[in-house]
Amino acid sequence: MATLLKPSADVALPVSLDDVRSAHARVAPSIVRTPTLISRTLSKLTGATVYLKFENLQFTAAYKERGALNKLLQLDDVARARGVIAASAGNHAQGLAYHGARLGIPVTIIMPTHTPQVKVTQTRGHGANIILHGDNVDEALAFARDMAEAQGLTIVHPFNDPQIIAGQGTVALEMLEEAPDIDTLIVPIGGGGLISGCATVAKAVGGVEVIGVQAELYPSMYNLMKGDSRPCAGDTLAEGIAVKEPGSVTSAFVSGLVDDIVLVSERYLEELVSLLLQIEKTVVEGAGAAGLAAMLAYPDRFVGRTVGIILCGGNIDTRLLANVLLRDLARSGRLARLRIKLQDRPGALYHVARIFDQEQVNIIEVYHQRIFSTLPAKGLITDIECETRDAAHLDALMAALTREGYDVNPVELA
Repeated sequence: MATLLKPSADVALPVSLDDVRSAHARVAPSIVRTPTLISRTLSKLTGATVYLKFENLQFTAAYKERGALNKLLQLDDVARARGVIAASAGNHAQGLAYHGARLGIPVTIIMPTHTPQVKVTQTRGHGANIILHGDNVDEALAFARDMAEAQGLTIVHPFNDPQIIAGQGTVALEMLEEAPDIDTLIVPIGGGGLISGCATVAKAVGGVEVIGVQAELYPSMYNLMKGDSRPCAGDTLAEGIAVKEPGSVTSAFVSGLVDDIVLVSERYLEELVSLLLQIEKTVVEGAGAAGLAAMLAYPDRFVGRTVGIILCGGNIDTRLLANVLLRDLARSGRLARLRIKLQDRPGALYHVARIFDQEQVNIIEVYHQRIFSTLPAKGLITDIECETRDAAHLDALMAALTREGYDVNPVELA
C-alpha cells in the first residue's frame, strides 16, 4: 500500500489545538455533546476495542453543524445582516440553515440536483432558501461563489475554511476526553474538514494514529496524497463524502498530520449501514458507516488497536435505507431469488412449491417468464423470491430442488 506524500518541511497550519478549544467553548451551549460509547459486539467482531462517537444524534443528525455554528458566531453585524450562502449535499446545509435561523441570519443553500430528497426537505424545513444546481458539490460551489459575489453574501465553505475546521475538530476533542485510551482514529474524508480538525487534536494530544477513509468511487484526497489518478465518478452510497476536488487548506492538514488514507467499496458501505442498524440500533448514512467499513475491509490492520470511529451522519433516504437492508439480507442468504427452469404443464409450479414447503422456506413472490426466454416454446423460467433462515438453509433448499431434477440458480447481487 502506497504511503502518503509528506511535505519536505514543516508547514504552519492555520488551526491549532487552542483554536479547537476556543471553538468548543463557543459552540458547546448550542450543540449536543454526543455520547462516545464502546461497542462490545463490534469489538468482538473486529478484534479491536471499538469506540463509537454518535454524531448522528446531533439535532440535524450530523457533525457538520459544529463547524457551521463556529463560523456563524464569528461573523460581524454587517455580514450577519446580508446573510450567508453555501454549497452542500445536505449535512453542512442543514447545520448552517438550522443555526442561521436560530441566530436570525439569512441562509441560502445551493444543492446538487441529485441530492437525496430527505436532505432537501429537512434543509428547507430549517428556513433556508434552497437552489438546486449542478451534478455535484463542486458545480454547486462554483455557482454559490458567483452568487455570493453578486449579492454580497458571505460564503460558508463546507470544509476549506479554518473556522469550519476548528469547529469540526471539537468532535475529536470530546471523543479523546471521554476515551483517552484511543490510539487510532478512523475518519471519513470528503473535502477534508472533519479529518483536518480531528487530526489537529489527535496529534496535539499525541500517540494517536489518524487514518482517513474515502469511498472507492471518490478517491480525491487519496489521489492527491498518494500521487494516484483513480477516477472520481459514480453513484456512491456515501454521497456526503463524494467530493471530486479536495480543499487546498484541508490538503495541507492531511499531508502534514494524517498517517494514511484507505478506500472502501460500496459493498462494505452497504454492509456497515445494515450492521450498525442491527447491532447498535442506530441509523447512519453511507459516509457515517465509512470508518467501520474500513475496519472490515482491512481487518489485520486494526486488530488489537483501540479505535475511535465517528458516526458522522444519519441522514439517509428511507427508501434507500430499505434497499440497503434488503440487499444485505440477500447477501447473507436470508433473502434470495432462485431461477428455476420448468416445463409448461399443469402442476409444474405446484411440485416446485411442495419442495419449498418441505424445506420450510417462505415464498414471497413468483415471476413466470414464457416469452423472453432461450428455452423451447414448451419451457418456461420461474423466478421465486423466498425467505430463509440463513445461507445454510438456502443451500439445503437448492440441494433439494436439484435432487428432484430441477435446474436452479440463484440470481446474484452485484
